[in-house]
Amino acid sequence: MRMLLTLLAAAGLSCSAGPDAVSNARPNVLLIAVDDLRPELASFGASYIESPRIDQLASKGRIFRRHYVQAPTCGASRYALLTGRYGPTGNRALFERAERLSDDPDSVPPSMPAWFRQHGYTTVSVGKVSHHPGGLGGDDWNDSDQLEMPDSWVRHLLSAGPWQHPRGWMHGLANGEIRVVSSEMDVFQAENGPDAIYPDGVSIEEALRELDQLAADPDTPFFLAVGILRPHLPFGAPQRYLAPYAGAQLPPIPHPSKPVGRTTWHPSNEFHQYNRWNRDPNEDANFALEVRRHYAACVSYADAQVGRLLDRLDESRAGENTIVVLWGDHGWHLGEHAVWGKHTLFEESLRSPLIISHSGIPEPGAPTEAMVETLDVFPTLCDLAGLPMPDFVHGTSLRPMLAAPDSIGHPAVAYHRRARTIRTETHRLILHDDGYSELYDHSSVEGETRNVAESNAALVKQLSQRLSDQLSVADL
Repeated sequence: MRMLLTLLAAAGLSCSAGPDAVSNARPNVLLIAVDDLRPELASFGASYIESPRIDQLASKGRIFRRHYVQAPTCGASRYALLTGRYGPTGNRALFERAERLSDDPDSVPPSMPAWFRQHGYTTVSVGKVSHHPGGLGGDDWNDSDQLEMPDSWVRHLLSAGPWQHPRGWMHGLANGEIRVVSSEMDVFQAENGPDAIYPDGVSIEEALRELDQLAADPDTPFFLAVGILRPHLPFGAPQRYLAPYAGAQLPPIPHPSKPVGRTTWHPSNEFHQYNRWNRDPNEDANFALEVRRHYAACVSYADAQVGRLLDRLDESRAGENTIVVLWGDHGWHLGEHAVWGKHTLFEESLRSPLIISHSGIPEPGAPTEAMVETLDVFPTLCDLAGLPMPDFVHGTSLRPMLAAPDSIGHPAVAYHRRARTIRTETHRLILHDDGYSELYDHSSVEGETRNVAESNAALVKQLSQRLSDQLSVADL
């Protein structure tokens, strides 16, 4: 501990103050959540996707190249982010928490925005931050009597624009097209027009208005969370974002074959429900290339929305005293293991980008290879903002990695449906509820294509116990 305190002091990071070295005011927080975002960005070591604004943010902050989510599905992953706790595995995770909160308020710890709100912050959510954009339930996700996150946000907003309601916005294509019959909606699309012909272009305008309003009050710190929908399915973005990828030859898909034996593989139903013009990317290499190009276009479109937020923040009086976090809610397979989607416990579903930036960070732009988890974000932001550290979170502060990128991380745990997993520096164990084990050796070139559980019984037993111990505190 003494060595850590010395390191933090030398790096200019006090354990009790926020990151702003000039002002004693508590720092603001801008949290940007991006849906289905793979770590396939230049700042994360990739080459072909154009994401200049995210990469610019990365150049000013710390790049967590080995960040893992708690679940390969939106609702459960966002539960971990917004509570700092392991929890339910499904998309209704936060609604289930709300029901527990209604039945027994004292049994449910505060959410991250609630904790910041209790300590003097104005908390605002715009777009898809929790699972339902705007945070309401009901058939069209606009029933104000059904709150996904009670007592958390001062304002929880979603401008549905021509998509009529949050459910329509969530699965919308250009100019107000709403998903009614999935098979009649194209799996990808690129229409000419401004950003606002697709859902993010509308909601980002509301986020900019909120940012202006919050930044205009220097006496009250803010916690603004903005959820960007793309690159979520269907892959729709203005044509100009697709143009750079026209004719582009992308890197080969690694390990594209369906796994042999029992795994968490699935037949990509979320992807296949859309109109694919009777084409299958696992059988049609040209179609697979088209899908990947449209995914890339959606990432570039999302990147532009990130840029609009960062530009407005820099123009405001709050720019110098705001912690910025960019977080991907999970990864996404683009043909690896013959999967087109998320919902597996393979690396491609569970690894996503995480960037944390604030003024005065040592070695800005330096990546860290430390293994970290989504539920570490809550305690990290409390640490940086000088808030009391909540004793109910399951994560740990990432401040050591912010002070020194060569700091050591910790194993990452995740879960989905009837299986759970732990990722260490060298292995991934996937343990099914009936006791079946998958063990993959990441020090081998075979990685997650060869199950070595049978020949490593002792390691399976050791990691199974560690996994069980770590999840014994989960909100299940």
